[in-house]
Amino acid sequence: MFVAAEQPESRRFHARKVMFARLTRENVYHPLWNSARVGYLSYVPPETVEVRRSARRRRTVSAYRDGDKTIVLLPAGLSTTDEEQWVRRMLDRLAAKEQRKRPSDDDLLDRAMELSARYLDGRAIPTSVRWVENQLHRWGSCTPDHGTIRLSARLRGMPAWVVDYVIMHELVHLLVPSHGPRFWALVERYPRAERARGFLEGYSMAANGSTEEC
Repeated sequence: MFVAAEQPESRRFHARKVMFARLTRENVYHPLWNSARVGYLSYVPPETVEVRRSARRRRTVSAYRDGDKTIVLLPAGLSTTDEEQWVRRMLDRLAAKEQRKRPSDDDLLDRAMELSARYLDGRAIPTSVRWVENQLHRWGSCTPDHGTIRLSARLRGMPAWVVDYVIMHELVHLLVPSHGPRFWALVERYPRAERARGFLEGYSMAANGSTEEC
């Protein structure tokens, strides 16, 4: 499940990439199932996990996100079997914690304004950004004439940088309606655009067998 490099103090693990068209209790191991949501359809993309052992750490285990990477802190004396179990457990806990974070519509609007100011010179000004439950085949949509942006509720619980990418995508649509070169040039100002697209494509392929658009 986890492939370790040969560094004794800081080893890298890669979570298995699950590519089932529909995830069920029969074909997904327990920790991943715990993090599944949205009608039993979910995808947890491969994560880079850096395990750091410390001789000063006796019993406690902790974990935190560092950009696209997850850091897991373990006692130095933990066995290899226990290490793998704790890595899985901590990934599951972090995923559950992130799923509980549900920004309000006002939070989304504030974030959109920040992204517009940072990457679009403040030119994209939405009138509203809100979650919608009925957007099941697109991650986001907008109505340029009214300045409104809608995000699929399926994005809740995904990493903030993925949500930011979808917001950025829709902000650019307020300026450029089509998906032409000018549109993508503006979207690419967001530093994690390519990585976020890969994340969403992996999720969609695992859940539906096809990719989805913003």
